[in-house]
Amino acid sequence: MLIFNRQVALKEHLAPFTSAKVTIGFVPTMGALHEGHLSLIKESLNNNDITVVSIFVNPTQFDNPEDLEKYPRTLEIDVEKLKSISDKIIVFAPNVDDIYEGKAVSKSFNFDGLENQMEGKFRPGHFDGVGTIVKRLFEIVQPTNAYFGEKDFQQLQIIKKLVEKEKLPINIVTCPVFREQNGLAMSSRNERLTPIEKENAAIIYKTLQDAKTKFNSNSIAEIKNWVANVFENQPDFKLDYFEIADEKTLLPCDEKSDTKKCRAFIAVFVNKIRLIDTISLN
Repeated sequence: MLIFNRQVALKEHLAPFTSAKVTIGFVPTMGALHEGHLSLIKESLNNNDITVVSIFVNPTQFDNPEDLEKYPRTLEIDVEKLKSISDKIIVFAPNVDDIYEGKAVSKSFNFDGLENQMEGKFRPGHFDGVGTIVKRLFEIVQPTNAYFGEKDFQQLQIIKKLVEKEKLPINIVTCPVFREQNGLAMSSRNERLTPIEKENAAIIYKTLQDAKTKFNSNSIAEIKNWVANVFENQPDFKLDYFEIADEKTLLPCDEKSDTKKCRAFIAVFVNKIRLIDTISLN
């Protein structure tokens, strides 16, 4: 397995392939790999000549310094997990100075308003950080296909918009949410949960499933009130937001419509650990 820590070395290695019309699959991660990440990587391995996996905890997308500090960093374990599925994966694990060349600052992006909803409201500057690092990684790897999970649906839509606006010749492949046995969406942050917290966090997906059922017969306002009440009665959980939004624009859906695809989005704190999830409603 090849592991690169410097972008110059990776670009030199990939250069012959980018000019030879070889397909390059790319899975950008922040490490602490779980089965959800591995499902994306397997998809890339099955559909590309070369697969590159980046492992980089990007400082510019964290609005909370404590969250950045405590984010799990498990490079050696991650590499072993990658080796278990293929020794042909190319790993890119740079440091902050290599990526940002001594100045870890976000660029500003206009994603046509996608960045102002939900996560954007609650995490100022987050999507500028996401846009900055993804654009940088795309420039370095120059992939044919890039793979992202549906759990971060807002991020997914923003990356699609980035590719469109920057006119990048990259196909964005969406992969379904990968879940724990109890339904909790897999996340690197789950490693910070105690076993009891992880078990109890099943309520997040259960609430989304119940909201989907209620969507057939209840108004959107009724569903929002019901979700708020669910978490008011859960002392170990704090609801950051619950929103029902148009999948395309991410603007709130005030009323149900046959012509609009609505999706539920949720963010919940378990102690100080923030978890997100999503489900399609119609």
